[in-house]
Amino acid sequence: MGGRPPAPRVEYIPAPPPPVTVSTPTQSLKTQVELTRISGEQNRLNMETGAELDRINEEFYTGQDLRRYRARGAEERLLSETRGEQERATIGTTGAETRRTRETEGAQTRLTRETEGEQRRETIGKTGEETRKTNLQQEQFRRYKENRDFQQAQSAYKS
Repeated sequence: MGGRPPAPRVEYIPAPPPPVTVSTPTQSLKTQVELTRISGEQNRLNMETGAELDRINEEFYTGQDLRRYRARGAEERLLSETRGEQERATIGTTGAETRRTRETEGAQTRLTRETEGEQRRETIGKTGEETRKTNLQQEQFRRYKENRDFQQAQSAYKS
C-alpha cells in the first residue's frame, strides 16, 4: 500500500557527567567567616547591653513614677485640706452675715410696723373727725332747711 515511508530512527548520545566541584580555601573566605563571627558576637553584646539598659531605665522610671504619684497624692490631700478649711470659714462667715442681715431686717420690720400703726391711727382719727364734721354739716343743713320751710309756711299762712 504505499503512502508513507517508515519513520527514521533517532539515537541519542548520553549526557556528559556533571562537573566536579572542588572547594579551595582562600584568604577572602576565611576573612568573611571571621567577620561574620565577630559581627554575631557584637550583635549579642549589643543586645545584652540594650537589655541591661532597659532594666535600669525601667527601675529608674518606675521609681520616678512612684515618686510622682506620691507627690501628686500629697498635693491633692493638701489641696483638699485647704479647700475644707476655706469652706468651713466661708460657711461661718456666711452664717454670721445671715444673722446680722436677719437682725437688721427684724429691726427695720419693727420700725415699719410702728410707723404703719401710727399712720393707721392718724388715718382713723382723721376719718372719724371728718365723719363727725360731715354729720354736723348735714345736721345744720337739715335744720336750716327745716327752719326755712317753717318760715315759708309761716309767711304763706300770714299772707
